[in-house]
Amino acid sequence: MIGKVFVFLADGFEEIEGLTVVDMLRRAEIPTVTVSIGNSKMITGAHRIEVEADIMFHEVIEAEGAMYVLPGGMPGTIHLREHEGLGKVLKKAYKNNKYLAAICAAPTVLEQYGMLEGRKATSYPAMEEELKSADYQTEKVVVDGKIITSRGMGTAIDFAAKLVELLKGTKEKDELLESIVYGE
Repeated sequence: MIGKVFVFLADGFEEIEGLTVVDMLRRAEIPTVTVSIGNSKMITGAHRIEVEADIMFHEVIEAEGAMYVLPGGMPGTIHLREHEGLGKVLKKAYKNNKYLAAICAAPTVLEQYGMLEGRKATSYPAMEEELKSADYQTEKVVVDGKIITSRGMGTAIDFAAKLVELLKGTKEKDELLESIVYGE
């Protein structure tokens, strides 16, 4: 049994990055829970698309988490960086060797807590300077141990596919990509 994947949503998150991950993980039958870090389950994305999160942040049960995912977008990433409770959850997950995944601007959240120090990582190109401690890469998706980073909206399917592969295997990832007619 795979533990839950928590996808943290903040007002101003990049909808494609957050929802592509949720969609693909659920298609792969991986238990995936969207978490509002705001004051309501209703979250408004960077492009004014409203989404209702499954649970509020205080309902996250850390022991259930196999993976913690941070979508990018602005000002969503700023809200993720400023949420002290999320910082505590991420630090505990890092210490307990859980998967931490971030896309676009969100790898800066992992950088903030020293989780990218000496690790290969990527981000939205404009965020490269903020990943001072990382060994910066330009691939679409970069995996270094249990840290997965990706570049942005255009790499969301590749990012989500990598998460499926890490949790369920290459066969399941390939079957999922075929089912969504990706790359044909």
